[in-house]
Amino acid sequence: MIRCYPALDAGPFDPVWRVVRARWMVVRQEVALNHRLLWSWLAALLALSMVLAACGSAPPAQAPTTAPATTAPATTAPAPTTAAAATAAPAPTEAPAARPGRGAGDTLRLLYWQAPTILNNHLAFGTKDIEASRLILEPLAAVDPEGNFVPLLAEEIPTVANGGVAQDFTSITWKLRKDIKWSDGSDFTAADVVFTYQYCADSKTACTSVAAFRGIKSVEALDEYTVKITWEAPNSYPYQVFTSQRGAIIQRAQFEQCVGDAASTAADCQAANLAPIGTGPYKVTEFKPGDVVVYEINERYRDPERPFFKRVELKGGGDAPSAARAVLQAGEVDWAWNLQVEAAVLQQLASQGGQGNLVTYNTANVERLLINFTNPDPALGEERGQLSQPHPFLTDLKVRQALALAIDRKAIAEQLYGPAGYPTCVLLWYPPFAQSVADIFTDCDQDVAAANRLLDEAGWQPGPDGIRVKDGKRLSMLFQTSVNTLRQKTQELIKANWAAIGVETELKSVDGSVFFGSDPGNPDNIGHFFADIQMYTTGATEPDPTAHLCGWISSAASQKENEWRGTNNMRWQNAGYDALCDQLRNELDPDRRVAIARQMDALIVSDVAMIPLVARPRVAGASKDLKGYNPSGWDAELWDIANWYK
Repeated sequence: MIRCYPALDAGPFDPVWRVVRARWMVVRQEVALNHRLLWSWLAALLALSMVLAACGSAPPAQAPTTAPATTAPATTAPAPTTAAAATAAPAPTEAPAARPGRGAGDTLRLLYWQAPTILNNHLAFGTKDIEASRLILEPLAAVDPEGNFVPLLAEEIPTVANGGVAQDFTSITWKLRKDIKWSDGSDFTAADVVFTYQYCADSKTACTSVAAFRGIKSVEALDEYTVKITWEAPNSYPYQVFTSQRGAIIQRAQFEQCVGDAASTAADCQAANLAPIGTGPYKVTEFKPGDVVVYEINERYRDPERPFFKRVELKGGGDAPSAARAVLQAGEVDWAWNLQVEAAVLQQLASQGGQGNLVTYNTANVERLLINFTNPDPALGEERGQLSQPHPFLTDLKVRQALALAIDRKAIAEQLYGPAGYPTCVLLWYPPFAQSVADIFTDCDQDVAAANRLLDEAGWQPGPDGIRVKDGKRLSMLFQTSVNTLRQKTQELIKANWAAIGVETELKSVDGSVFFGSDPGNPDNIGHFFADIQMYTTGATEPDPTAHLCGWISSAASQKENEWRGTNNMRWQNAGYDALCDQLRNELDPDRRVAIARQMDALIVSDVAMIPLVARPRVAGASKDLKGYNPSGWDAELWDIANWYK
């Protein structure tokens, strides 16, 4: 296969990146915090055009009916000097009269090969749960594919210019829409926003979205429709909370008895987690965790012309290849999520299927290995995976470095992902942190000889069968990931790489609904991480990477005390990284913020807390007659489902 690695700022796309670069310079001189973050995903788009050429491009998205979008502020905080105007929403691609109204369509069929298990996204681990909840629960503002904020439950996006953001960045004030109803008919008010903060601010609730709530001094209702958030220190990204896919507002009346331990243990709260009352376009009528969610129109949804579909069925389970066949070849579903399928198979289905289109969109996602810094030995009982029990050999940097050096990332990317993935040494693989593919694969070529030397230096000597031994213990690991043909082939390649340096590897694959499940009693999920190595894809879910990067700080370790919901599931402890997180949160200068984020990325990689493998844009599938979708890498894939139609 011939693989092209175009520069992100090269050729006909160079003007786009110049605009991005210029805006990063101008942002320090803007007051309005409505800086447009036009992440330039040019390498991914150019590569994926090889796939799209086989099946045609997706139909254009219809403009949302919400208020005009206000551009996101990127990872920077502008200095208060001048104002800038908000960006208008895109013009519709069709005359409004051509679009059918509310309930004109029958059933929208969605297929997620990882089945949702919970609909309260503040307690969810998996993307599949966050996606399933988004039809019901909404944030104050969404983030569109270009990084623009789109007000949903808010009247407008707060800025310094309109008085919503304090000039010293110590507070942000949201004005809420007065016409929003919960699906049970009650009013949505500031009390619900304040309560959502209180719910997740209690550490015993164990919110998986807790990173978004860090650094908050107070959240108060100034009146029934005005909420003020005050930060402990000037916040360079004041939109970190109540926006995008982790910003869902939950109803106080439904969850007020569910703060703390009760969130997961009380029967009423468990029921609420499976059937939350929401403000979104749909409400749940049936939910079988690990199988299917059925929704019907929320008759109190604010837009009288939307949604188009009377009913939505989100079916979970199966695998990515069967999901691709269902939408591209069999025409059994309207939308298939996350087609993480071998390139050759996906291209064949796309070109020969005839029933659907591939839909590609940009994300910050990276398929990665995570290293367990604690001992997962079952013999430890209740102490298994606790910080008090360090890993017997993965706490040795030389061992971790050897594991990273032994991996052939190019082979994984080229043989398995093809044009839908890039080998990467870093986590922040997109502008402004990287400007070309060359920037993300600089110093992590496979080097088996160097890996062997490191293990020799660490005292691990080859045994009679070639597996290394030290102090009578074999260098043997359990490597887990979710059930997925592509991931199992990745495991096999890595197992062979590690065998070449004398490492014994046992492979484990877990059903995606379980692996990404949030049940505190589930020992096989990513939060418990009862293995030595695990692999999955994640990345920043909004234009500013602060919440994502700061999810790996020491205090966020996943432990039994927080029901294994800590975002730092490697249990990595690094005081230097913690300090950089504090700096990033408080730094207002855009250049310094980029530099600090790069330092954090470099520290994760150099300390081998994670091993980045493949930079991944997202690929979904849509039936040929489905229209209106506009998936965003900065929000849930279904963020604009109210606009979908046929």
